[in-house]
Amino acid sequence: MIILSHRGYWKEAAEKNTRIAFERSFSLGFGTETDLRDRGSRLVISHDMPDHDAMLVETFFDIYRSFRKPLPLALNIKADGLQQELKTLLLQFEIENYFVFDMAVPDGLQYARLKFRTYTRHSEFEPIPPYYELAEGVWLDEFNGHWLTDTVIEQHLAQGKSLCIVSPDLHRRDNTQEWKHYKQLEARIGCNKMMLCTDFPEQAQRYFE
Repeated sequence: MIILSHRGYWKEAAEKNTRIAFERSFSLGFGTETDLRDRGSRLVISHDMPDHDAMLVETFFDIYRSFRKPLPLALNIKADGLQQELKTLLLQFEIENYFVFDMAVPDGLQYARLKFRTYTRHSEFEPIPPYYELAEGVWLDEFNGHWLTDTVIEQHLAQGKSLCIVSPDLHRRDNTQEWKHYKQLEARIGCNKMMLCTDFPEQAQRYFE
């Protein structure tokens, strides 16, 4: 299992999407999920409406590049129309191991058409993932309970899709049942064919290794 930390590897809520959380995540070898918005003409890291303290995306990419490891980045797009500026920054910082996801459907379609590494969404509320044929991968989410089956996962893999699963702890649910299921599935299909986004990356690393 490839582990992604959710908003960096934070240990206190105030550390989410901050330098210390990103540095901790990258230093331990974890990929990272984070949130992108615009503030004026600049892109910033922020889950909610950004304030003046929000980190610039350039700063985030600088931190990432300083570790010289091609760890995966999951870029959660929280506002429409960021394609041009984001493409410029990805090229400038030579970011290749990334994917964008969680956009509104029309905006996501534009990312896919512009050849961004784009993931569609599949959840109990989105039973038919939009722009599936154009997407490189699938962000698999379980809001209310464990609906993902081996068949669902294997069908996506058979279509050549990369997969990132949302760990139930992101929805404040116990992760025991789901992690056990994914470990059993990995024993059959092989390791490192899926990513897991979690608030507990070290715990996940120990469990899946």
